[in-house]
Amino acid sequence: MRGEVLHYDEDQGFGFITGADGNRYTFARENLRRETSMAKGTLVEFQPGGGKARDVFSVREQTADPAADAAPSQSTSTPEAPKPQHFGRFAENESAAATGLWDYFWRGLIENYFNFAGRARRKEYWGYCLFWTIALLVIGGIGVFIDDAMANLDELPAVTVGLCGLFLLATVLPWLGLNVRRLHDLGLTGWLVLLFLIPTFGGLILLVFALFPTRGRENQWGPVPAGVRI
Repeated sequence: MRGEVLHYDEDQGFGFITGADGNRYTFARENLRRETSMAKGTLVEFQPGGGKARDVFSVREQTADPAADAAPSQSTSTPEAPKPQHFGRFAENESAAATGLWDYFWRGLIENYFNFAGRARRKEYWGYCLFWTIALLVIGGIGVFIDDAMANLDELPAVTVGLCGLFLLATVLPWLGLNVRRLHDLGLTGWLVLLFLIPTFGGLILLVFALFPTRGRENQWGPVPAGVRI
């Protein structure tokens, strides 16, 4: 499989590759076909398996002409350098994605619905929460209006409860994914999202985490989110 090096620590001999399938793979020095520099952005080929990349080698090394060093070049023109290729979610983040509050909310419902990988900056978190709350109020208002017209408010406001319940069920996965990515942005494990299972206290802890600013350096969950000043 072809992929791109996201990060490689020469001292520790450990790094990450994002594959053409959009998944991230770990690799170590012993997984390299030959000892070579693996700078960020290096295009590589590798064998995926169990979340790890094996038999990793640089595409440039593989495609180099073996006869180039044996015979002098017949042309004096300089070959055009290959354009870098990018794969996966982090490649999408490198494009000029909008960073407005509404844009974060919309991408949370569309592109990041099942996304529990990567990082989410503080603005993304609160932009999603803002428009999620507005949407819930609008849906609740519509339900109250219909229940009032059907004279249900004196008993069980079934339409209001039903509409709000469906909205909550539809948005629970992107909301969990957002919290996991927010924890990743702070360099914390996403499993801390399970603190929500602790009544009141756990939710308050995660709310405090959501107030912290982005850590301005790349970590094991990806590069610094777009739009963050380092």
